[in-house]
Amino acid sequence: MIGSGPDRPDPAYAPRVALLIPNVVRGAARVAPRSSAATLGDDVITYADLDARSDRLAHVLRGLGVGHGDRVVWWGETSLAALPIFAAAGKVGAVFAPLNARYGAAEAETVAGYARPRLLIADAAHAPLAEGWDVPMIDHGRLHAAAESAATGPATEPRLDERDPHVLFFTSGSTGRPKGVVLSHRANVLRSIASPTTDHSGSTVCMFPLFHMAGWSMAMNAFQARRPVHFVTTGEAHDLLRAVERHRATRLYLIPAVWARVLRHDLSGYDLSSLRETDTGTSATPPELVAAIREAFPHTVTRVYYGSTEAGPGALLPHADVLRKPGAVGIAPPGVFLRLADDGEVCVTSDFLMDGYFEQPDATAGALREGWYHTGDLGSFDDDGYLSIVGRVRDVLRTGGETVAPAEVEAVLAEHPDVEEVAVVGIPDEQWGEVVCAVVVPRPGASATLDVDSLRAHCTGRLAPFKHPRRIEVVDELPRTPATGQVQRTLIVERIVSAPR
Repeated sequence: MIGSGPDRPDPAYAPRVALLIPNVVRGAARVAPRSSAATLGDDVITYADLDARSDRLAHVLRGLGVGHGDRVVWWGETSLAALPIFAAAGKVGAVFAPLNARYGAAEAETVAGYARPRLLIADAAHAPLAEGWDVPMIDHGRLHAAAESAATGPATEPRLDERDPHVLFFTSGSTGRPKGVVLSHRANVLRSIASPTTDHSGSTVCMFPLFHMAGWSMAMNAFQARRPVHFVTTGEAHDLLRAVERHRATRLYLIPAVWARVLRHDLSGYDLSSLRETDTGTSATPPELVAAIREAFPHTVTRVYYGSTEAGPGALLPHADVLRKPGAVGIAPPGVFLRLADDGEVCVTSDFLMDGYFEQPDATAGALREGWYHTGDLGSFDDDGYLSIVGRVRDVLRTGGETVAPAEVEAVLAEHPDVEEVAVVGIPDEQWGEVVCAVVVPRPGASATLDVDSLRAHCTGRLAPFKHPRRIEVVDELPRTPATGQVQRTLIVERIVSAPR
């Protein structure tokens, strides 16, 4: 029969393949066994190796008591050894939960304990820090050594369903309690299929660590495309550009702050002719930065992405619009729907949403309402339906352990005789967490003494000292949305953070 055969079964008789991440790994190994799945420095793992190693590791995990529905916490630096562990957890039906490699021992123990794991897997640098925790632990070396003598047959879990939990990503809760974002196999397969970044003829350089959702998202995108992902363990411009050159990578996706670092670097010493995509997003992207990317890489396309761990893709600003729609994050990609709540909060619905927050029904009910994920971002649509992010619903900042409401500070600073307009934002700071920053448009003819000291003096007696600005940025105008004129606070922060120092 035309179209039938071992690789092209008759659609009328072909069984439906469940949307499971293990099936994605197996499919890549079957179709492109000798192709590189990932690289890190001089290390390479092929799709055949990834599938075979993860089968062996899955048998070891079963021997350690890990089974369907159990949680496996992984704590380590980015390494190719993590990839088969990730796949093995999926093959036995366990939930993979990566811990932030930058956590100290006490913080990591608290977050790991929240997940109630069956097993903790740690690399050589982190295993000593986890000694004494109330959870069984095995280090990378022992785990992979055990896999060398483990069974070699395919590891499967007959009870595994595509709607079962696949990963648990930890996020910081507003109350200090961690939240675990639960994503199903189905959601992760659909996210990686739907991603417009999936490139079937090239490869991508990944700056994100493997304790971060974005790192695993890029890996799953690569698995779907059966192409390599090239991990880089620093955000330094030289390392990223050298990886592009070495691997002839076609895509470079960087957050705005890292793009700013790359663009300040001398690009002339690198062969970057292989690049076809120079994308950005995750946080607000200044129009000036997008224009600079376009000038530096005119032979590429540039897109801006907006999304979250909880919702996956939310909006996409296509290449044709990145200069035409400055400050916007775009329109909903296929399969995604956007709307604004009555208070202007951005809401997203799609088949890509999280299942909820692990064992936090109240937090889940607050975020997922009637099938819509409430992002916490304030947005605005222009007349063409393009979304801009203008701030946060709870637009407060934390400085030195104290909470500051920007509107309260703005009301006082607006009475300063030299201030025409002002927006107060929090700028990340190692000592204070955030510092109060006043972004000021001076009145025409304002005196030359418009500085932090004069603003703090103006606030004395009107506001508590911790609410006084510690930084001032003088600008010609505040960025606003075209349709409603709302101040884009998120964009202000990103411009300040990304600015050359």
